[in-house]
Amino acid sequence: MKQSNWRVLIADDEPAARRGVRLLLAAFPQFVVAGECRNGAEILAALEVSAPDVIFLDIQMPGIDGFEVIRRRSAERMPAVVFLTAYDQFAIRAFEADAFDYLVKPVSEARFATTMKRLMRRLCATARSTRHESIVVTTSRGATVLHLGDIDWIEAAGNYVQLWVGKRSYFLRESLQKFEERVSQHGFIRVHRRALVRIDAVRELTRTRAGALVVVLECGVRIPISRRRSGAFGQALKLLGRKPGESLL
Repeated sequence: MKQSNWRVLIADDEPAARRGVRLLLAAFPQFVVAGECRNGAEILAALEVSAPDVIFLDIQMPGIDGFEVIRRRSAERMPAVVFLTAYDQFAIRAFEADAFDYLVKPVSEARFATTMKRLMRRLCATARSTRHESIVVTTSRGATVLHLGDIDWIEAAGNYVQLWVGKRSYFLRESLQKFEERVSQHGFIRVHRRALVRIDAVRELTRTRAGALVVVLECGVRIPISRRRSGAFGQALKLLGRKPGESLL
């Protein structure tokens, strides 16, 4: 299953502003809206579930403002941030927060298009580097380099994680929780307490006779999805234009 769209999160407490971003995005079919948020608390929750590639982020929102969202999440774990605000006095602070761009409302179509073209260049470069981002594991024959884009799924194995590439597996001394922090921004999502799967490796979803959801990978492996994780996993597939329980063949 190949991802053909980049996911966008729109965060603004004003409905009219969110609609405006949607209208401007309509000219760029490569981008799909993963969700809308009205405040900082919703943003932090959505970032965990939808793993967007881009966020259009208002600065002044009720409760947790845009800068505080970045501080709590950390700049390293944020997607590309495009600040969209009615005020220009925050521009220096925005770029200090590692923002990709800073747009002042109302935004012209031409200015928005310039940002989107730059975003596409950056996201394309990121996708290429992610595909070839690698980790080194130790085997009986020495060190082996694994590309993240080749790993189908990952499971906990005591103090190790077991990395599955097709029918072969490799061990790395690291907790699953710690490893998840490394790979969550590269297309991996938790399916139950002890396993992560690469979303691009999913072939289909099925259900057992008891109604439990099971993910089937391209390599043929079947992995159960816990009830707690089924909502987030279904949302991740929905962002790719699929529905939970729908065949992905």
